[in-house]
Amino acid sequence: MTTSGSSKAAPRATALPDPALPAASRPGGGRGIVNSAHLVSDKSPELSEFEFGLIIAAHGFQRWMTRCMGAAGLRDLGQLDVLVLHTVNHRARLKKLADICFVLNIEDSHTVAYSLKKLQKAGLVSAARKGKEALYATTPAGEQACLTYREVRERCLIDSLHSLGLSNQEIGDLAQRLRALSGLYDQAARAATSL
Repeated sequence: MTTSGSSKAAPRATALPDPALPAASRPGGGRGIVNSAHLVSDKSPELSEFEFGLIIAAHGFQRWMTRCMGAAGLRDLGQLDVLVLHTVNHRARLKKLADICFVLNIEDSHTVAYSLKKLQKAGLVSAARKGKEALYATTPAGEQACLTYREVRERCLIDSLHSLGLSNQEIGDLAQRLRALSGLYDQAARAATSL
């Protein structure tokens, strides 16, 4: 909290009491961590906690991808470039721009097209024409970059994964719930567009 004349910034995350749950059942004595207290709903204060966790996790994951690819020898790729490279490399099948956007749940195909051009210029992805459509594949250099990324990932991430105390089954369950929640947010986005 700031006082008049103080140069300290107020904290961004706000802890709110959750009257629906006993204090003993929640970490921090009944207070949830959120970043937008004005959005907390009486119907589901936990959703605001989840959203804050998602924001922090998403930024951590994006930072991880670029640093991991940097450790693999490619320091000039952004997080979308890394995602696109791995998606193009997936199962060694030719991919259309629309397929890549669909898999990554990206509406703005221009950002993916730009990323593909950047990857082509770096010699990591090649394109072949089939009628009016371009089909993308990883080059040998792109495949090697993905394999080196995997090696760094195994060494830096996978080996420390179980320090969280989560089993592989629990991680799989979390992934399933995240996919279900992404569908909920997509549906809500469509509803908001029609308002």
